Amino acid sequence: QEQLMESGGGLVPPGGSLRLSCVAPGFTFSDFVMMWFRQAPGKERELVATISVLGGVTKYADSVKGRFTVSRNNAKQTMYLQMNNLLPEDTAVYYCNAGTWWGPGTLVTVSE
Repeated sequence: QEQLMESGGGLVPPGGSLRLSCVAPGFTFSDFVMMWFRQAPGKERELVATISVLGGVTKYADSVKGRFTVSRNNAKQTMYLQMNNLLPEDTAVYYCNAGTWWGPGTLVTVSE
């Protein structure tokens, strides 16, 4: 059973929006600080956003501040990443992370 599973990726034009979801059915979701990472072609994986256990504290990479919003619903064992005003450089596979667990990723492509 997958411990984490992302969804919501796709193709979107510049300036568009997407909402990613990360479901964590396999463990006690509310025990973990959750993170979103991304990896663009030919580049290293980078941290995009972090959210505390209860969701009260969030942090973002400078490149996405003001455009992305991370949130979580512990009752649904789900974390979200709302991405607005998307840019071509946001194109990447997006992964959610909890401790040592990773999802398989969801591809976001920003292009005309």
